Amino acid sequence: MDQPVARVLPMLGVPHLDRLFDYAVPADMDAHAQPGVRVRVRFSGRLVDAFVIERRRRSDHPGELRQLERVISPIQVLPKPLWDLVNTLAERYAGVRSDILRSVVPSRHASAENAGLFADGAAWEDLGAKLQSVEQAASDSYAAAEEALAPYTHGAAYLSALVEGKAARACLLTPPGRDIPTLIAAITAAVAWNTQGSVLVVAPNQRLVDRLVAGLKEHMNPAQVMELTAQVGPNARYRRYLSVLAGQARVVVGTRSAALLPVVAPRLMVLVGEADDNLVDPRAPYIHAREALALHAQRTGAGLLIAGVHRSAEVQQWVDSGLVYPLLPTREVLREAMPWIRGMGETDSATERELHAPGARIPSMGFEALRECVDNGAPALVQVPRRGYAPALACAKCRTPARCRHCNGPLELPTSAEAAPPRCRWCGQTAGLFTCSACGNHSVRLSVIGHDRTVEELGRAFPGVTIIASGGKHVVDSVRLRKSIVVATPGAEPTVEGGLYGAAILVDPWILLGRQDLRAAETALRHWMEAAALVVPRSKGGKVVFAGPANLPTAQQLIRWDPVGSARAELAHRAEAAFPPAFSVAAIDGTTSAIEALEAAWDLPEGAETLGPVELPPGVRLPAGIDPHDPQARRSARRLLVRVPADQRIALGQALRSAQSVRTIHRGSRAAQPEALRVVMDPVRIG
Repeated sequence: MDQPVARVLPMLGVPHLDRLFDYAVPADMDAHAQPGVRVRVRFSGRLVDAFVIERRRRSDHPGELRQLERVISPIQVLPKPLWDLVNTLAERYAGVRSDILRSVVPSRHASAENAGLFADGAAWEDLGAKLQSVEQAASDSYAAAEEALAPYTHGAAYLSALVEGKAARACLLTPPGRDIPTLIAAITAAVAWNTQGSVLVVAPNQRLVDRLVAGLKEHMNPAQVMELTAQVGPNARYRRYLSVLAGQARVVVGTRSAALLPVVAPRLMVLVGEADDNLVDPRAPYIHAREALALHAQRTGAGLLIAGVHRSAEVQQWVDSGLVYPLLPTREVLREAMPWIRGMGETDSATERELHAPGARIPSMGFEALRECVDNGAPALVQVPRRGYAPALACAKCRTPARCRHCNGPLELPTSAEAAPPRCRWCGQTAGLFTCSACGNHSVRLSVIGHDRTVEELGRAFPGVTIIASGGKHVVDSVRLRKSIVVATPGAEPTVEGGLYGAAILVDPWILLGRQDLRAAETALRHWMEAAALVVPRSKGGKVVFAGPANLPTAQQLIRWDPVGSARAELAHRAEAAFPPAFSVAAIDGTTSAIEALEAAWDLPEGAETLGPVELPPGVRLPAGIDPHDPQARRSARRLLVRVPADQRIALGQALRSAQSVRTIHRGSRAAQPEALRVVMDPVRIG
């Protein structure tokens, strides 16, 4: 053999073993043990899976090499571009490469390999029944995409650049009333039919994926649309992954794990809802699909499209630096699409007094908007920030928040039943007889009202009107265009079949704005704009009522419909406070001793600043290894922040990655149980 040595990456998930090891290739495995193939090796006395990364003529190891045990499959499931991308992400996010590969490359299923590619390996154009010729499909799809992008400045030029093969990258902000999945489907179909490249579309949740797939089926055969989400079974997922590797799947729609799919000849990558928290992988190394997809497009030379009604500070930084071009609707289109948006306290003293009235949640002008919708037979939307019945309770006497006696978590009232006792939102234990820790009182009051309680209140106010609840575990995808009131939590708003809502009421805005979070104002504005975008224009009587002071800066950005200005202001505030994306921050969570061990092992880049450690912020998930039901263990969790300028992000990731390796090596020499530690680069919730 010319190259008898195979360098492999064992799938161990341990920082100090995240490196390549040399193994000898037996003669009978020479043909199949090629780079990108999954193999089985013996490591430290046990058999583990591994990937062959490269073949060599000789090894740097002075001793005798152990042989590969077997080739699991001769299919090269790890192509070279994906391996390079994984290496870059591991440095940026201070992660382990095997953890990233597990989220991208599905487990092997022999039955899927035996079944082969779909339609006996037919080309993408020949999948399914032919509805029209390729030339006709290319012409019709391009015309539909041109019409969809006509309301946007330079929309036609962006589409032309994509079809010509240029790496055009844009951020598209849609006006109210426009169906984003329909727009994305038209652009995707035009690129897929008019080029020989692939299109990858990433969405934050299954509901949006279903709408995107339905829109694409209007332009192509259903067999030509490949869906990759958590709802796809392991066998089907592996077979579809093989179809992607072979270039048969040229239009792929999926959730966050699809952002790294090694599509063949990528021409366009699309991200919808880029600021949604669901795009952050909850497993180490906690990669954000927005960053992964942008890096993927940059390394492959593909176009990039970020679409939505709102723009985050991270994307605004890309726009300011020239990495992404803004695509905005013209003023005439925006003016025609806007509903009336009003807040309280902007007309007379009566509404100002109503704003501060005890127990006031829906103002009088909100009830008037709901009555108009009911009289006109149109659906109305009421957005409630919290799910459940009463997600937060307080002492009825002194207003002290009610906490659980076991874990100090917040108490909630799960149902309207009179006999239902309060329970803890963290550990789920029933509180029994509540006793206030401040005054000893035994009665509670509702300090926060959820969407279930709001359904009850509106049911009494509008007898005979259908009230629909959407939120929590029961999310409604769509409602009919008829007289009804929909009460939904942010992100769970149903669409209206064949139309839009007549009005939207945004209640309890102080809950979203009052969150102890760096992105509280940005997230609140995004939720409000997404709800307002579902309302008919003002020419058809569309109204959006903001049940809060109209003079709040975030409320003014909503009323003026200024996503660009809000993103610029948010980016400026972040830069002034030295927080992401102007600066890069690493959040290190764990016990005090674990954090101290990491500090002893790291060599931070120049200019790095540490903040803390402090107690873990409320609502942040505990690191693995800390018992959430143990109050003492929960109180022992700490968070340390490390802050560097944005251009030092990769250097910080490399330093923390090396420090974790050193820490695990030293930890391995001890007999004690390893202590909990978690490293998150640029977390969504800093504190």
